[in-house]
Amino acid sequence: MKEVMIQSLPCSSSDAARLAARLDIPFQEIAIHRFPDDELRVTVAPASPTTIIYVSLDRPNEKLIAMIFAAEALRREGAKRLVLLAPYLCYMRQDTAFHPGEAVSQRIVGAMIAGHVDRVITVDAHLHRTSDIQAVFPGIASDNLSASPAIAAALWRTGFDPATVVVGPDAESRPWISDLASRLGLSHIVAQKTRRSDHSVEIRLPDPKLTNNRPALIVDDIVSSGGTMIACAKALASAGATTIDAIVTHALFTEELRHEIIQSGVRSIRSTRSVPHYANDIALDHLFIDALQDELASAGSLETFR
Repeated sequence: MKEVMIQSLPCSSSDAARLAARLDIPFQEIAIHRFPDDELRVTVAPASPTTIIYVSLDRPNEKLIAMIFAAEALRREGAKRLVLLAPYLCYMRQDTAFHPGEAVSQRIVGAMIAGHVDRVITVDAHLHRTSDIQAVFPGIASDNLSASPAIAAALWRTGFDPATVVVGPDAESRPWISDLASRLGLSHIVAQKTRRSDHSVEIRLPDPKLTNNRPALIVDDIVSSGGTMIACAKALASAGATTIDAIVTHALFTEELRHEIIQSGVRSIRSTRSVPHYANDIALDHLFIDALQDELASAGSLETFR
């Protein structure tokens, strides 16, 4: 048996199996059985000393329970080190109690995950007031990877208009918008967002003249309700953008919402493969391979993917 392997929940098997093949390490799918009352039975394969649990935690409630059950079983099967590779990490947006009586889900879920694995690897976690992901997972290693290198590589492959303006829809997007624009040699702007509800958002561009008669590329970390994307596209259309395209790291929106996004003026929308979705177009494998080098090196398996 190799020293490192990947096991995944069924929902992430395609991406997990591809990553395992690229790393030349074993892959096994974790079996999930659902009883009539919706309780779960989780069955793992024999573990390697270092076992990577791969699962994207969108629509997370059942997946969180299954992942924790799997971690417990893998420990008993001989895993000495467990690495959770969660391309999308759930429950990060509620990092404080915004209203009296609210639970702080980030703190609860972070401590729960940290109690069962030795390391967490994720991509563009939705951290606003939390400056460092290590604060989310007390006592264990954690990595919050940026999707910018993968997005930039995809755009270089497909090509882009050098006059394109990269647009961030809110202040939180500034770091990755700046980084992506720098990688592409493009100018960028960051809009000002006022959120009135989950579906009602106001977007103001800093200077509409900056996008007049130029292509625009909206880049956002998460699109769920779609309100921000739609408002941003309408503002860019009003400002005279010649075309509007969009790239999102974590695509959580429905097929029905895609039509609203297109109607707002977005010509195309692409996403990374962090969450299985019809908009998937950008693989993150290289990010994960780089992040896992130390795990394979420690286990003596580094030569398998160099």
